[in-house]
Amino acid sequence: MAADKSPHEGGDSQDGFTGGKLFDTVFARGMALVEETATYLDGPGRENAKTLPREASLTYSAWSMELTTRLMQAASWLVMQKAVRDGEMRREEAAARKYRIRREEPPLDAAAQQGLGLPQRFLDLVMRSEALFEQICRLDDALYGQRAAASAPNPVNEQISQLQKAAETGAFDPLMVWTRAK
Repeated sequence: MAADKSPHEGGDSQDGFTGGKLFDTVFARGMALVEETATYLDGPGRENAKTLPREASLTYSAWSMELTTRLMQAASWLVMQKAVRDGEMRREEAAARKYRIRREEPPLDAAAQQGLGLPQRFLDLVMRSEALFEQICRLDDALYGQRAAASAPNPVNEQISQLQKAAETGAFDPLMVWTRAK
């Protein structure tokens, strides 16, 4: 009887990651955190927000939106990796720039908000969500960073190449700069 390879087995780092325990752990933890945060924000968090002092209320509103956005990005990335693992999406598609995840805004600093009126449970969710988002950004870079960097043109190298070509063809003589200065 021939042995069938499961979609969890594979030979490269992508398959090794999505087929391994680390991915299963990150996936389960990430999805649980998304659900826990949504439940809090729609329930107790909504009630807590009504009683916050003005400054804390403004921070809570802004951070709730950022938190939700980052968690949705993280969840989408995790679901996409699961689709790659399950053969529903090609690895090359997942490497496309539009599917990459990276931090563009500074992390929310929950520690700096301690004692300033925000609910402790909310701050805990912020800290855990920021840690998850950071971990997923590092995983994305580890999985796809080299591919993107290798295919992306390097403007400095291109300029150096153009200067070398100009010097070799005589279109640019770097020594002329010295003779003009005298």
